[in-house]
Amino acid sequence: MVDVIRAYLEQQKYLIIDGGLGTELERRGCNLDDPLWSARLLADNPDMIAAVHSDYLHAGADCLITASYQATFQGLARRGYTPEQVKNLIRSAVTLAKNIVDAFWADPVNRVNRLKPLVAASVGPYGAFLADRSEYTGKYSISEDELVDFHKERLKILVSAGPDLLACETLPCFAEARALVRLLEDLDAPPAWFSFSARDGQHISSGEALRDCAQWLDGKPCVAAIGINCTDPLHVASLVREIRSMTEKPVVVYPNKGRVYNSLTNAWTPKSDLPSFGEMAVQWAKDGARLIGGCCRTTPEDIRQLALALKP
Repeated sequence: MVDVIRAYLEQQKYLIIDGGLGTELERRGCNLDDPLWSARLLADNPDMIAAVHSDYLHAGADCLITASYQATFQGLARRGYTPEQVKNLIRSAVTLAKNIVDAFWADPVNRVNRLKPLVAASVGPYGAFLADRSEYTGKYSISEDELVDFHKERLKILVSAGPDLLACETLPCFAEARALVRLLEDLDAPPAWFSFSARDGQHISSGEALRDCAQWLDGKPCVAAIGINCTDPLHVASLVREIRSMTEKPVVVYPNKGRVYNSLTNAWTPKSDLPSFGEMAVQWAKDGARLIGGCCRTTPEDIRQLALALKP
């Protein structure tokens, strides 16, 4: 299958990914205090997801990530959905994003100086299903073989829905990356990026060295890009250099906004010493990142800043 990432990057220097989905849904009044998080709205309010997708395209995003991060067979079945309903909901995350891209692209005004945006089907980690923040620790109690079994059915459904690529994201441990590669090697799947959550400038959340993960993934044809997401932006420059030292594959980064959660006020507050998101993105690009976007707490305005900074 054609590597759409490389094809895209051959025509423009950077690929701009969208920003936080859950952040925007909450900002618009949606209650995501639920183990299914934003995936619950695939059934309850898909129009709201569509509106956020559309706003990111108009902000300059070249790629939408679907609302399937926590849409798993196990999680949806636990909520009482039948197997057929589960399949339809997971598939709908991709269909919804593709429809928004098609509607956006139908307007000639939106085609000026840009390529048609892509849809990346989100493959969230096992820790997202657990909903206990273990996607930021990698402390799983199951084996690599069990991780293969966990991801198998959802991955098949996402691939069957026809996304342009897969976003295997917020992976906290090397074992989960290996499990997903094993599955992709047996599927006629589109290219995938693999992005880890990280604890510092050299290590993923489990404590394993990012460069070891990147070196192993470099030899896998199903892996089109390697990177970091849902991580403090202060660590990103170092992490990009770690990846670049081990692979020539494109580097993908979409970190958090860099805010600190105050448990006393139950609110996120910005770090006072951080540059703007657009300014940080320019530095990540200088360090070698080619696919750049935002994760938690980032908004369409941040993506607009980023797009203007990288594609003036």
